[in-house]
Amino acid sequence: MNAENNKNNINNNNNKDNQERLLVSYILSAAWFVGLGGLHRLYNGKIGTGLFWLLTGGVLGIGQFVDLFIIPNMVDEHQMKLRLKAGLSPLGVPLNQPAVATQVYRSPQEKLMMALLKAAEKRGGQLTVTQGVMDTGANFTEVETVLKELLKSGYARIDNDPVTGAVTYHFHELS
Repeated sequence: MNAENNKNNINNNNNKDNQERLLVSYILSAAWFVGLGGLHRLYNGKIGTGLFWLLTGGVLGIGQFVDLFIIPNMVDEHQMKLRLKAGLSPLGVPLNQPAVATQVYRSPQEKLMMALLKAAEKRGGQLTVTQGVMDTGANFTEVETVLKELLKSGYARIDNDPVTGAVTYHFHELS
């Protein structure tokens, strides 16, 4: 519940900042009437076109008029750049902190697959079903099913150990 409250507070602050910047941008756009077209562009980080608007009277008023419709996008773009520069995501969440929503759900079969790949890596890219059972604690059927899926996908090849005759799965990327 606390994480949801923090998310709501961040969203409210972002909306407030965005609305304030939007209002200031429209006020600066109105400065065209006193010969200062382009101030809204300068305010939103568009220095080159802001100076051009300033020197040309908002491109004879046409560019100034068109900008009335694109100011919201200009504001959103500048806000996003400011957040990234401050080390925040576009939503205002610090980039160096993992977000709860980014945690990936892994099915039990995916977790078993990862454990088997780690076990194969420890053994130079080779793994038998018995070794997989011992390393993961899963039963023979589960381990064999996952290993067969990896075989079908082309991530592994199958062979028999020349000494013991045990079926061995070889992971060419791990050897």
